[in-house]
Amino acid sequence: MPELVVGPLLRYVDETSASVWVETSEPCEVVVEAGGTQSRALTFTVHGHHYAIVDVGAEGAYEVRLGGRTVWPLPDQPPSRIRLLGPGGPKRVMFGSCRTSVPHDTMHVISHGVDVLRAYGCSMMDMPEERWPDMLLLLGDQVYADEPSAEMLEFIRNRRHDEPQNEIADFEEYAELYRLAWTDPEIRWLLSTVPSAMIFDDHDLRDDWNTSASWRERMAEIPWWPRRVISGLGAYWVYQHLGNMSPRERAGDELLSKLCAAEGDGGGILDTFAEHVYEVPADNRWSYSRDLGDTRLIMLDSRCARQLAPGDRRMIDPAEWEWFAEQVGKGGVERFVIGTSVPFLLPAGIHHVQNWNETLAQGAWGKTAARWSEALRQALDLEHWAAFRRSFEDMSRLLAGTGRPVIVLSGDVHYSYVAKADKLPIYQLVCSPIRNPLSRTLRLANIIAQFGVATVIGRLLALLAGIPKPPFKWRIVHGPWFSNAVATLSLDTAPLTARWDTAGSEITEITRVELQRQ
Repeated sequence: MPELVVGPLLRYVDETSASVWVETSEPCEVVVEAGGTQSRALTFTVHGHHYAIVDVGAEGAYEVRLGGRTVWPLPDQPPSRIRLLGPGGPKRVMFGSCRTSVPHDTMHVISHGVDVLRAYGCSMMDMPEERWPDMLLLLGDQVYADEPSAEMLEFIRNRRHDEPQNEIADFEEYAELYRLAWTDPEIRWLLSTVPSAMIFDDHDLRDDWNTSASWRERMAEIPWWPRRVISGLGAYWVYQHLGNMSPRERAGDELLSKLCAAEGDGGGILDTFAEHVYEVPADNRWSYSRDLGDTRLIMLDSRCARQLAPGDRRMIDPAEWEWFAEQVGKGGVERFVIGTSVPFLLPAGIHHVQNWNETLAQGAWGKTAARWSEALRQALDLEHWAAFRRSFEDMSRLLAGTGRPVIVLSGDVHYSYVAKADKLPIYQLVCSPIRNPLSRTLRLANIIAQFGVATVIGRLLALLAGIPKPPFKWRIVHGPWFSNAVATLSLDTAPLTARWDTAGSEITEITRVELQRQ
């Protein structure tokens, strides 16, 4: 009999339908029943794993059946619920990034802190439904392919002894990595109940992924890397990206059509796709946009879409930029919420240091300085929007010219903060990590380096390198906070508000911020 391996995950939801994603133990028909209506889909198979996504046109409590047998909800848990969006879109959008999948015993709570997303799931089970978040945005590092847990390492060592010994190698290991990340009962229930949208960051593939052309050249020389990156992008498409698409988008998706039509295993079809989009990223778009009432949500791929040619570095390539500018240029909404895994507005000092580093790495002070600057870039993760100055300036001018509020949501840096543009309704909200805190030593080092030393020397270095001032000024108005956290953006208040929560024995508010228009 088929079993439920991962899921159900409640993914794309709009005013008329909801999409439920599952992984099963064998090929089967998946039936989701909600509101007295049954919806069904057949699984497709890749690399020996079986998946389906079912579009449901009803709301309320739901059940999942495989082979005629009810496999969800789990015993002793509340029923999962589908809540379709109203015409005004979501009221509360939760977001965060950087979540490691380690156990929840005392030892791991000491080393990694409390898993705030899991704690929030526990809290939601006893919370009135009207207080639930309406959407969850996961902004990168949903899994750590380069830093597996002890349980994941045991799985790897029980099946192989070749390189990479301490990292994920192929699709089978990615499938186990996602299973470990998403099958804690409380996490599983939350993901089955709160609609989610996702975008990757580097650790979903590997630390520093696409930092520079030099990084790609170095990785291309490693024998196991091609299999890893093909598996990572293929797994991302199955586990994360598939649910980002609307039913209409999936109906027109060429890859999904081929997988569903394949006789037998479609692993080769998926691998061919993943290899091509890594080598020619402009031929695919991971970014996506959704209108949610008066809000346009734009989730930007700021990893795979990078253009890394020396002298013409861009955070997103020209084709993706044209698409993004079109989304921002269209009317019909009051505000933009932009998800990008790496922060757009950093503390000003480190922003200038990244500008300076990029300029030197491209040869402004000679070949020796360029080599040292490239090494520094990779060692210190100098790879945010500031490290792609052309794209930063293009983005700044585009957002400043909208005349509407813009809220940029990001993670990556392992601390949380709020930045505000001077005299413009542009906010940067950062929430990181959900569960992967910096040590006390690294917290202090970050405060000194990014909010102290860099503030003093950053602009001076930029001036010495001949770098012009940014299109507008900004400053950190709240933070930094280093606790594990999730944040919630409330879109139904005037002014809009954002709240950061952490967890110990219960969910605790860190701070609440009003987002003024000026």
